[in-house]
Amino acid sequence: MIIRPYEQTDTAQLVSIWRAASEQAHSFFAKEQLDHNEQLVRDIYLPKAENWVLSVENDPVGFIGLIDHFIGGLFVDPMRQGHGYGRALVDHAAQLKGRLELEVYSRNQSAVGFYQRLGFVEISRRPTDDHGLPFELIKMQRDG
Repeated sequence: MIIRPYEQTDTAQLVSIWRAASEQAHSFFAKEQLDHNEQLVRDIYLPKAENWVLSVENDPVGFIGLIDHFIGGLFVDPMRQGHGYGRALVDHAAQLKGRLELEVYSRNQSAVGFYQRLGFVEISRRPTDDHGLPFELIKMQRDG
């Protein structure tokens, strides 16, 4: 297992990981919403964020996107979850940034629990997401 910086050649595989993980974790989104968000991931989030890729035997299995100390996204291939890859990516981000913040959909209880197990605590909530959709977001923080 290695964690390395994102390269443009990773884009197709990371978008595929994002889509599979999002379909599982964000089943409350309509297909059109996932399609729109997939385009944002490909065209904006991957090129503009500080992304780190976790690879096993040169095969990307997950990634984390950082904007300063904010985790913009953490995604692991659903077929590879449960092996500590998400934890390793968060630990890597913490080594780089110290204090970390993120937002997670309250409906995504497995992610909320995951972040709580890693020491994140809720600091606020908001009733809508960045697109104005009625999906509550929980803001969480972990001190370095």
